Amino acid sequence: MRAVPPSDGVLPALRLVRAGNLGVSFVGTIVGGLAARGTGIEAPVTFWIEILLAAISTACITGGGNVVNDLLDREVDRTNHPDRPLVTGAVSVRSAEVLAVALFVAGVAVVVPVILAIPLVGLILAIAVASLLAYEFRFKARGFIGNAVVAFLTGMVFLYGGAVGGHIELLAPFAAMAFLATLSREVIKDMEDVAGDVGRSTLPKTHGVPFATGTARSAVGVAAALSILPVVWFVSLTSVVGIMYVVLVACADAIFWVSIRYLPERLHYEQTMSKVAMTVALFAFVAVAFR
Repeated sequence: MRAVPPSDGVLPALRLVRAGNLGVSFVGTIVGGLAARGTGIEAPVTFWIEILLAAISTACITGGGNVVNDLLDREVDRTNHPDRPLVTGAVSVRSAEVLAVALFVAGVAVVVPVILAIPLVGLILAIAVASLLAYEFRFKARGFIGNAVVAFLTGMVFLYGGAVGGHIELLAPFAAMAFLATLSREVIKDMEDVAGDVGRSTLPKTHGVPFATGTARSAVGVAAALSILPVVWFVSLTSVVGIMYVVLVACADAIFWVSIRYLPERLHYEQTMSKVAMTVALFAFVAVAFR
């Protein structure tokens, strides 16, 4: 039997929502829940249902935000990202608008049962959605403030999962590290796009590339310093979990260093390395779940 090829609109739609980002936000929510709970995978069925619903919610909201971002950035993307689906016409503006609304509605609806059981999840979701929309419609053009909002939303992913797992306060170091690492990557992205950015007061445009470079490096440096907090707070350095965490987070910190080593040169390579470092850091956070 011949395989049925995907619809012509499927792959452009996946690119529009940035399926890879959805996967990261989905996994990040689950990791946050596991790290907060601290019992590994040995958790009741109710926890797994709640954390999976929260993760689906995160992915939907992230996807909706990505679609809105591309809808508002169509003109800028003609220069910076000419292969984007809305620029090439692979996805129509009307279809993208419908998709964005559907994703936001689904992101809220799917997590209602969890909100009824854990109201804090609803509060975090409301703050996240409000921040995302504020970024798209107000702060994106303000450069560094916009970078900070995006970084804030990344940190909120872990807190969202942490609210489901309980002991959300233990997720504070992870959320702070995610905030700073994302802030660095966002500044690097603005450095890469500086030639095509129109109507945005980005850090490299307003303060120069050297200042932006220093900001990106400083954010990574502080994030690396914070990575030791779990060891001195709630993870025993002499335990297997502590050793695993230290090894993995040391690898992540090393890759983060590579992500800023050549700035302001090799900008696309540097932000790619930042993505790799974030992935390794996720494994370090998972290790904490088995403490």
